[in-house]
Amino acid sequence: MSFSNAKVLSTEPLANSEAEWAKLVKLTYTDPKSQTRTWESAERTTRPQGCDIDGVGIIAILEKPTGPELVLQKQYRVPVDKVTIEIPAGLVDEGETAEQAAIRELKEETGYVAKVAETSPMMFNDPGFCNTNLRMVHVTVDMSLPENQNLQPQLEEDEFIEVFLVPLTNLYAECKRFEAEGCAIDARVGTFAEGIECAKKFKL
Repeated sequence: MSFSNAKVLSTEPLANSEAEWAKLVKLTYTDPKSQTRTWESAERTTRPQGCDIDGVGIIAILEKPTGPELVLQKQYRVPVDKVTIEIPAGLVDEGETAEQAAIRELKEETGYVAKVAETSPMMFNDPGFCNTNLRMVHVTVDMSLPENQNLQPQLEEDEFIEVFLVPLTNLYAECKRFEAEGCAIDARVGTFAEGIECAKKFKL
């Protein structure tokens, strides 16, 4: 596998009737001055019935003698035509909780077996453009377990993911390095890295 083989070949308009994952909608609303306006929005069509979120992001930090390291992954993302630096993440399946989805997605994408430590409030990825949302699920990984020694990801046929670790203390610098190499930085990774830098600066 080589990410250098991945590239966009063409771009064309997509009719809603052909869309499998998302649709465009026109919203009519009143603003704070009671003036009627319209807005264009994208919506996922995959949110399970009765579920309040589309997906989960997973913060998996491994405790190591040299310091904590964050589980990250590289994945080619077609909309930006770049290899993206991301945390493990995925959509919630029918009947799943955010926590169940996080444990399943982490195992499928990385091979790590984990336990849930904490779940974040609901977060919106880009609320000026779409209604897509998620919860961040923080997990603990017991590296003494045999299944975490010999990792066995369970990727789908069209998933191409490279898993790697980055020391938390170097995360912000690594984001800059990856960008310089031509990678795209997922906002969840970049924001997490900036939070670590703020904590260092203000000694939180």
